Amino acid sequence: GITYDEVVDAYYGQLQGLYAGGVDMFLVETIFDTLNAKAAVYALEKFFADTGVRIPVFISGTIVDNSGRTLSGQTNEAFWNSISHAKPMAVGLNCALGATDMKKYIANLSACADCFVFCYPNAGLPNAMGGYDQKGPEMAEEIRPFCEENLVNAIGGCCGSTPEHIAAIAAMAGAYPPRAVHEVEPLMRISGLEPLNYTPDAANMRSTFLNIGERCNVAGSIMFKKAVINNDYDTALAIALKQVQQGAHVLDINMDDGLIDGVAAMTKFVNLCIADPEISRVPFMIDSSKFHIVEAGLKCAQGKCIVNSISMKEGEAKFREQATIVKNHGAAVVVMAFDETGQAAGFEDKVSMCSRAYRILVEEVGFNPQDIIFDPNILTVGTGLSEHNNYAVDFIRATREIKRVCPGAKISGGVSNIAFSFRGNEAVRRAFHSAFLHHACKAGMDMGIVNAAQVNEDVYEKIDKELLEMVEDVLLNRCENATERMLEYAGSLEPKCKPTAVVKKGGATGAAGGTKKAADAWRSLPVEKRIAHSLVKGIDEFVVADTEEARTSGRYTRPLQVIEGPLMEGMNVVGDLFGAGKMFLPQVIKSARVMKRAVGHLIPFIEEEKRLAGGDMSVESNAGVFVIATVKGDVHDIGKNIVAVVLGCNNFKVIDLGVMTPWDKILDAAVEHKADVIGLSGLITPSLDEMVTVAKKMEERGIKTPLLIGGATTSKMHTAVKIAPAYSGPVVHVLDASRSVPVVQALVDKNLTQRQEFVDEVSEQYAELRDEFYAGLEDRKYLSLAQAQDRALKVDWTDPINRPVRPSLIGAKSFMSFPIEDVLDYIDWNPFFQVWQLRGRYPNRGYPKIFNDATVGSEAKKLFEEAQAMLADFAKNKRVRLNGIVGFYPANSVGDDIEVYEDETCSSVRAKFFGLRQQAEKDSDTEPYMCVSDFVAPKGSGLVDYIGMFACSAGHGLEEVVAGFKKDSDDYSYIMAEALADRLAEAYAEKLHEMVRRELWGYARDEALSVDDMLKVKYQGIRPAPGYPSQPDHTEKLTMWQLMDVDTETGISLTESLAMMPAASVSGLYFAGKCSSYFAVGKITSEQVSDYALRKKMDGKEAERWLSTSLN
Repeated sequence: GITYDEVVDAYYGQLQGLYAGGVDMFLVETIFDTLNAKAAVYALEKFFADTGVRIPVFISGTIVDNSGRTLSGQTNEAFWNSISHAKPMAVGLNCALGATDMKKYIANLSACADCFVFCYPNAGLPNAMGGYDQKGPEMAEEIRPFCEENLVNAIGGCCGSTPEHIAAIAAMAGAYPPRAVHEVEPLMRISGLEPLNYTPDAANMRSTFLNIGERCNVAGSIMFKKAVINNDYDTALAIALKQVQQGAHVLDINMDDGLIDGVAAMTKFVNLCIADPEISRVPFMIDSSKFHIVEAGLKCAQGKCIVNSISMKEGEAKFREQATIVKNHGAAVVVMAFDETGQAAGFEDKVSMCSRAYRILVEEVGFNPQDIIFDPNILTVGTGLSEHNNYAVDFIRATREIKRVCPGAKISGGVSNIAFSFRGNEAVRRAFHSAFLHHACKAGMDMGIVNAAQVNEDVYEKIDKELLEMVEDVLLNRCENATERMLEYAGSLEPKCKPTAVVKKGGATGAAGGTKKAADAWRSLPVEKRIAHSLVKGIDEFVVADTEEARTSGRYTRPLQVIEGPLMEGMNVVGDLFGAGKMFLPQVIKSARVMKRAVGHLIPFIEEEKRLAGGDMSVESNAGVFVIATVKGDVHDIGKNIVAVVLGCNNFKVIDLGVMTPWDKILDAAVEHKADVIGLSGLITPSLDEMVTVAKKMEERGIKTPLLIGGATTSKMHTAVKIAPAYSGPVVHVLDASRSVPVVQALVDKNLTQRQEFVDEVSEQYAELRDEFYAGLEDRKYLSLAQAQDRALKVDWTDPINRPVRPSLIGAKSFMSFPIEDVLDYIDWNPFFQVWQLRGRYPNRGYPKIFNDATVGSEAKKLFEEAQAMLADFAKNKRVRLNGIVGFYPANSVGDDIEVYEDETCSSVRAKFFGLRQQAEKDSDTEPYMCVSDFVAPKGSGLVDYIGMFACSAGHGLEEVVAGFKKDSDDYSYIMAEALADRLAEAYAEKLHEMVRRELWGYARDEALSVDDMLKVKYQGIRPAPGYPSQPDHTEKLTMWQLMDVDTETGISLTESLAMMPAASVSGLYFAGKCSSYFAVGKITSEQVSDYALRKKMDGKEAERWLSTSLN
């Protein structure tokens, strides 16, 4: 079907022609689909802005029958709300109905419109032959009441009318005065199929509070997110409908998730909602942090929506631009209290940011104040951090003051944020929501994103009085120990009870839960309970003594029985809690450390027992044998190590073969140890081919052992398309350690029927993925290489802004033993928490907001503190060294390649970097097809340009650190050390790049970016890495290593698969130009691979191997 943008373009062309022809006004008429009319209005606003002229606009809708609705289902007033942003000189109705039937709708339109009103009905209703029998005088008499009741300013005729009809109408109407244009009450008027004219009651704001349904948000509803990801839109629509039925006045729709194509999902879901009249009768709140997704939603909705949200965080210019687009779509807007300095947390910042935004919107953009909604940030209280204690009070005070200084503006917010600290305790959380709304509404809060059913049920006056007092002590910051008292009280409640009917656990009143006496009480438990407690809590202080007490208690005749008994029983609890999401990965790794200490104590006794028995004590009990390895050529092992530890915690015997493991060693070990499952891990793209090789060799040897695939570069799709077809045994991809346990347990299930059902289900799923993949290949279109090159990025190298800047040094410079202290501020902590599988939920995603998350926040804080302690040790004792090198060389592009010269005469080529160009067809005819060579001045330009490169590592010394922790059976610390080394390497790369921009190359000497801005890539220039999206070929690293002599200078070497050693290393190229940007080459054709191989003098098959993931 035709798109909104295509309709806008078509209208725009018509406007150009009509205006050139000399029209005095534009009329958008016979509107039966309001979305089309909104597209016309959008085109009008664009035309007026582009030409600098503005002439009158008339808009005429069409009510199709006596239901009083347009063909697309809107009521008369909802239609007006949707198009009133056009500020027409006149609005009216025409066609479909005769005057008698149309009168009541004109009366309604006349009452709500603040402009001239007109009407031109049909000459009655058509007869059986499609003609019109009503004569001019009859039609004039039917229209007379319109004039008598002063409903219209202009009147005429549509279908069936003739000059005779118009003459009769004119003669009649001439005797009456025209309708007087009147002001309408200033309200926020939004719409779905029906109007929502928000009329606040200042005396009782809670009674007029707008409930914005929160469940159609992938960040707020697991069920909704799962439905969208699985393309199960029937379930998604059912969630939407239920909210409307439970009292949601507005429906919030958000598709922001890394696994979801936000534009496609938003477009599809809004279109489906529009098609359901029960859902679409309410207005939609189009919610996204990505403005292009917001626009996608607005282009589907015929009603007047609310946009959630825009802010000044990217500066006033971007704010004005986005606000103007929202205004031209006719939407109301939520503005976050967020500017260039960050999020407003305190009272003064909330008020100043909102008042500044209000001035820009009203005075500069021309926004209707009634359509401005401020979200001054509802932040979480009860976190235990004193600086958070006044968050609710500041919001409530700010609400009152913002409404005073910003007349007409509304206040909204995400109400559930206030009680994230108590997530999981329904009674407490809901009581917080109710009490907060009570106080915020008294201050003037108009609306909020809420669970509509709960908000309507949890009436403030009915909340349990003791609970309410505790809650309001925290909310209103009434006493210093409010949070501690609240936590203690919350712990005494049944977590699923209601705030209006509190139920306590076994009559407990809560007391002294945090005292040292209570904390140490477990030490008086039986030894088996103490061992289990140590394992679950990760406490290794007492476990050796407790294990010895168990061994000598007389209840266990052999030391192995202590392992099989209390130790494994404790680890089973750990496994169950982890599987249920009640323990997190750092806790599990600590549990493994405790387990290893206990087992380490028992091993000498087991060995002695074996010796006395003549060595015949080999039987051991486990859940299965798991052989795991990082494949040949790859040195990355954090993920593998975590999986090994987690499976060990679940009673699997794990044979860890380490890194860079050839296929024959993996298969030999699997046979030797009678493996029940084989696991392969890898991070770099060449590892994918090596995994296929392992699968093929398993098939050749006739092995049928289940094969588990994991690692950052792997995917379910690649596993299904490339690996599974190479092996007739079971092949399963797992996303992370938490998913590995149930998968491996299913693969070794002693119930053969259940095991086979699991394998069959995975096989069917992978077969569907293969079909989907190959069907997608058929749909993909590619430009020829010549066509793509013709549409390369065009850079005007004569423009001074694109003139190359000469680096401060030519050649390479090493930075050895770089101070760790100098890179700590450049650490991006988000990937660190991802390694440990700690993920905050909206709005507490990412560092540092994760610390506020009710589920993982406390564990994240603990993990972070322990990480800081280890980093301090690294720095103080120089246990890990940072080595790096950068280089700059004269260069020019030649087609898709970059020549690197011996010197600035550019007369002798020293080396060459080879580029790959995008070929997959794009939607836009103007979008370029990129290659990294586009960012370097071409050889024929007469300009000397430059290319930079770097390699850096935080892995020197790490091997010794890890070996020490492994010797102490301290899995937690060695995984922590590896994870921190990775973060230090990336931080070092960030620091070096800043030095390059400001000093070493010096093309951005005045740059003054925060680290946060750097991590968001707001700087000029890029540093793409070979083997990654902008240049997928890892072999380009060899040229970098040769130019800078990286191995000799820094000790960073390359494996046969071109992974860097140490593993905690980063490398890449530097491009300085303003024209440079990150991009993904994507899939390419065999034509380009052949051309690339020819240019690079590489064997064709070899080129295909290195580019296998890019080859179409």
